[in-house]
Amino acid sequence: MKKIVLLTASPRAKGNSSAMAAAFAEEIGQNGAELVRFDTAFSGVKGCIACDRCFENGRACCFDDGFNDIMDAILSADAIAFASPVYWYTFPAGFKAVMDKFYSLCRAGKDLAGKKCVLMSCCEDDDMKAFEGVLFSYKESMGLLRCEDVGQVLVKDVHRPGAVLETDAPRRCRQLARELLAAIE
Repeated sequence: MKKIVLLTASPRAKGNSSAMAAAFAEEIGQNGAELVRFDTAFSGVKGCIACDRCFENGRACCFDDGFNDIMDAILSADAIAFASPVYWYTFPAGFKAVMDKFYSLCRAGKDLAGKKCVLMSCCEDDDMKAFEGVLFSYKESMGLLRCEDVGQVLVKDVHRPGAVLETDAPRRCRQLARELLAAIE
């Protein structure tokens, strides 16, 4: 069975990126794949302190703050999906703490080669340039870890919670889920 890890970033449970994640997750489930979801804003993961003790005890991080469960799921998955709003032209803090700890893979000489990834993101800004920080971080990080990007759904100009449901984003997120499943061998 195909296994996808979904990392959500929004601290708003009913926010727009959460709605995008829900459409994606529904499609994954309807296609018989396993989905493991982590809502990073509520995970309690603390930021990386660059102690360089990664994988010393067999786990990704020497601190047991929830990141190890996330990384264990990622290492056993076929793909990773990211769903995030844009906060001040990048990822929200809770999600950034998780992403920073991906450093543990580099420190231990590991990568995510063979895994696929996708990004779903939305913002209030009416200019697609608002996604540049998120896209740079996502593409460079996943490239460094040798994870193959299958695609992105980026939605601008959604202000109030639920506004994304009035766009074509849910359809596009379901399509992205099908494309991701097709890309997994």
